[in-house]
Amino acid sequence: MAPVGPAAYAFGDKRGTLGCRCNTGRVEPAFAVRPPTPLRPSRRQRALNDVAHIFSTICNPFATSLALFVFIAHETATGTNAFWPLFFTSTAFTSIGPMLYVLWLYVSDRITDLDMSVRAERERVFSVFVIFYAAGTCALYLLHAPRLMTATLAGYAGASFVVQYITRYWKISTHALGITAPLVVLVYLFGTQPLPFFVLIPLVGWSRIRLHAHTPLQVAAGTCLGAGSVLLFLRLFGLI
Repeated sequence: MAPVGPAAYAFGDKRGTLGCRCNTGRVEPAFAVRPPTPLRPSRRQRALNDVAHIFSTICNPFATSLALFVFIAHETATGTNAFWPLFFTSTAFTSIGPMLYVLWLYVSDRITDLDMSVRAERERVFSVFVIFYAAGTCALYLLHAPRLMTATLAGYAGASFVVQYITRYWKISTHALGITAPLVVLVYLFGTQPLPFFVLIPLVGWSRIRLHAHTPLQVAAGTCLGAGSVLLFLRLFGLI
């Protein structure tokens, strides 16, 4: 006859499972201790994360490049008929085309997420971006576009080439690059008027760090690359 009472029970595995010893000699679990429930972030933390998501989304490189080339086309075109070819050509190669390409990669499950968090995926995508920007630079040259527009797009091509190479070893922040480069061009175009908008650079950098997308050093490197690439190509095109 099987024993009854306290002698019939024994503790199971080391995780705290309580079991009963049956006639078969096996220990049948009576219940298992559940793992602790993760603490939910506080309302303040959730609010900060939401704000970071907003800045990161609004100031993504596709949106900032689109806005930049609208400004350049408006300020450098000689009239309405000249504005539209410049606008469509520049934005097709810097914003619309690359953005649709990334969306297609994501929908077809060729990249893990829209931020291209996996470095191997990111490197391949930026190889295509370099082609987009280089082709756009050639197209603007053939259209006899203003030198500022051509130099800016050439700067995007050069910066993307550097990002593509660095990505093999390190994940530089393209959000930081994508907000800094346009602001530097706008200062060249409008003087000191855009300076208050430079507050967007640390805000976007903070958002990428807050979302654990980049480290402070990666954000700083993206900022320096954005400013440096613009200044370099403005110099090469004889604009400064």
